[in-house]
Amino acid sequence: MSAHLRHADLAVPHAPGHPGQHGCPYGTHRVIQPQGVLPQPAWRIDNTMSIYDNEILIDVDALNVDAASFTQIKQAAKGDVDHIAATILDIVAQRGKLHNPVTGSGGMLIGRVAALGPALAGKTDLAVGDKVATMVSLSLTPLRIDQIHRIHQDKDQVDITGQAVLFESGLYARLPDDIPEKVALAILDVAGAPAQTARLVQPGDTVVVVGGGGKSGTLCVYEAKKRAGPTGCVIGVSPFEKDCQRLRELGWADHALQVDATNAVAMMQAVAEVTQGRLADVVINCVNLPHTEMGSILATKDRGRIYFFSMATSFTAASLGAEGVGKDVDMLMGNGYARGNAEYALSLLRESAALRHLFDTLYV
Repeated sequence: MSAHLRHADLAVPHAPGHPGQHGCPYGTHRVIQPQGVLPQPAWRIDNTMSIYDNEILIDVDALNVDAASFTQIKQAAKGDVDHIAATILDIVAQRGKLHNPVTGSGGMLIGRVAALGPALAGKTDLAVGDKVATMVSLSLTPLRIDQIHRIHQDKDQVDITGQAVLFESGLYARLPDDIPEKVALAILDVAGAPAQTARLVQPGDTVVVVGGGGKSGTLCVYEAKKRAGPTGCVIGVSPFEKDCQRLRELGWADHALQVDATNAVAMMQAVAEVTQGRLADVVINCVNLPHTEMGSILATKDRGRIYFFSMATSFTAASLGAEGVGKDVDMLMGNGYARGNAEYALSLLRESAALRHLFDTLYV
């Protein structure tokens, strides 16, 4: 960037914190506008860094911005790095959190524990200095950015100096010693995807992974192949030839289809062709762009299952769209959390040398 942008230059005044007082475990005490809602749907929250007695203060090193959010910001900024930085700082200044008003999504962060509220004694295994990744969205996390150092447009990551607050109910994962921090950050940001895939896919299933060449999509293709087994069929979908080539080289997908999932009929036809018309038992949607709901629905057989992991998903488009085409399918909407998902996602890198090499190449 041509200049170091600072959050303080754009700060909006708000109510001060109340150090020593006990806050709601879910963070409602931080909500400024509108009152009576939880921090995630709130428009604006208190991001003063004087913590309540049941909060955790984190010195932040890097943000992993949600793929849908980062894509929208990059497109609006036309790739200009200063414009991207200014947009991120402006969102945090207005809202007290990194909550993209267009996509509604955030991301997650890594950093070190700076302080623990005294009321958390015996309730957490964390200690000051521990390196952690937050497993809750930046769209609900009080965040202050003091300085943006570098924006990695190819990784959806932003190196910063700043602080954040984790509520008592907030999920976190210790950063492992055997995996580089930036790789762990990338994996933990999408940890729910392979964990939910493991729950949904059964032996012998035909599985379609939309966005199969991306970060979460690659993990889901790998996991789907494990779960579907030799009698199953895994199909990766991407509009980009380079993604399809990578899918072929990795060898976990039985078919790599170069098709634009926003073209619902083309998507259905492509999947029907390689499945002899049977379509998919399970569709995992990892695309970071909107308007892929109907492509996923039409590619799924009746009584099939769809997991919309992507934060670009419209519930309205999916629900009314399925009704409109008479598709009786079960749809799981983007719950990025599954119990144990952090350790499970990291374990995939430990068990697969090919996965580890790929993510080391992309994110180190």
